[in-house]
Amino acid sequence: MQKLESKNYLEGLLSGDQSVIDEIYKNNFQPVLSFVRKNKGGYQDAEEVFQDALFQLIVRLKVRKFEITSTFEGYLFTVCKNLWRKELNKRKNRVRNTDVKELVIEENKHSSFILEQERWELFEEKMNQLSDNCIKLLKDYFNKVSYDIIVEKFNYSSENVAFQRVFKCKKRLAELIKRDSKYQDLS
Repeated sequence: MQKLESKNYLEGLLSGDQSVIDEIYKNNFQPVLSFVRKNKGGYQDAEEVFQDALFQLIVRLKVRKFEITSTFEGYLFTVCKNLWRKELNKRKNRVRNTDVKELVIEENKHSSFILEQERWELFEEKMNQLSDNCIKLLKDYFNKVSYDIIVEKFNYSSENVAFQRVFKCKKRLAELIKRDSKYQDLS
C-alpha cells in the first residue's frame, strides 16, 4: 500500500495533478511546519522549504527513474528537514559575516578616533610653542570670537590688523606642525 501511495504521489507530482499536490500538502505540510517552527523558522519558511522539496522531487523524477524505498511522508519530511538545516547554516554564516563587518566598522571607528586624538595632541603641542599673544589670539579665533571684539581685546588699530595677526599666527602654527616628523604619519 505504501509503495502504491508513494508511486501515486510521484506520478501526480510529475504530471502536475492538483488534487494529488493538495493531498500531499494536506497530509505532509503540518509536520514540516512544526519542525521549522521548533527550529527558528516561521510559516513562510516552512512553505518555502516544502515547495523546494517538492520541486527537488519533480526534478529528480524527470532526470532519472526514481523510487522511494521508505514511505513518501518519511522521505519528504527528511528532504524538508535537510533543506531547513541547510538554510539555517546559511543564515548562521550571514550573521557571522554581519558580526565581522560590525567589528571592522567598529575597529575603523576606533582607529579614526586614535588618529584624531594623535592629530589633536600634535596640534596642542605646536600651539603651545607659539608666543603667548598668538596662543590667546588663536584661541579666540577658534572659538569664533568676532574680529571687532578681538580688536578691542588686543588693542589693535583695526579689524584688518587683527585679521593679519590671526593669519600670521595660523601660518606659524601650520609650519610648526608640518615640520614635525609625526605629521607625515598622521596625514
